[in-house]
Amino acid sequence: MSAKIKYTDEPLGKVQVVSDFLPSPAELAFREEGVKVTLALSKKSIEFFKSEATKHHTQYQRMIRRLIDAYVDAQAPTTKVRS
Repeated sequence: MSAKIKYTDEPLGKVQVVSDFLPSPAELAFREEGVKVTLALSKKSIEFFKSEATKHHTQYQRMIRRLIDAYVDAQAPTTKVRS
């Protein structure tokens, strides 16, 4: 990227207005309500998720939660459960 960009005062040509398609800030900040549960998992599973979470700079609990949510979504793709 050592080449300099040269801007000119040329006509833009045919332009098209694009409707706003981005989600609102309120939609981006939405978090589903969580429910605390006690669940005994195998040591092997926890070690796997902790290792993967470290590689991807995230929390292992979050990965497990997303895995379960993806499973639920795949089982009932037309039904979204929200409290």
